[in-house]
Amino acid sequence: MTGVFWFLIEILSSLLVSACLLRALAFHVRLSSLNQVQRFLSAATDWLIRPLGKLIPRRRSVDLPSISAAVLICVVTAALSTVLFAGLERLAGAGMWALAFYWLCKWALYLLIGMLILQAVLSWVNPSAPIAPVLDLLTAPFLRPVRRFLPLLGGVDLSPLVLIIVAQLLLALIENLLLSAGGLR
Repeated sequence: MTGVFWFLIEILSSLLVSACLLRALAFHVRLSSLNQVQRFLSAATDWLIRPLGKLIPRRRSVDLPSISAAVLICVVTAALSTVLFAGLERLAGAGMWALAFYWLCKWALYLLIGMLILQAVLSWVNPSAPIAPVLDLLTAPFLRPVRRFLPLLGGVDLSPLVLIIVAQLLLALIENLLLSAGGLR
């Protein structure tokens, strides 16, 4: 029963963290509030981000309430995991904080990888899909530095592939460093 309960917690947490991070990214790239993706993100996360917004102000291009909400969800999820699987006495340990940081990085990188894969598939299958311009806008800050150093190869943009590989390497590095250092292996 604990496994099913934990599975649901982890799924809900990852979806909510992804929505919060995507909302912060949408704010950063100035996605229109009339955009359907932006409206969905607001509807899904307003219950958490609006109260945080009263305590934590937004900066010029950084949505600190959304980022804080993502961090808060990761900390709560790590605390639940620690209590469920390691016991209440390990709640204040460094392992819980390492786990929260790991999940934040993991879910952020998975979100980026998912957007890049969806963008690449759409560029070949249906480049005029309504979501394509939104994906272009959301992935541009990550792809721009790679595109500066990687020219088109036969008219094909390989920067999403390179960025996916870099994200996978970062995931492996973070997992090895944090989970080993936190004693979670």
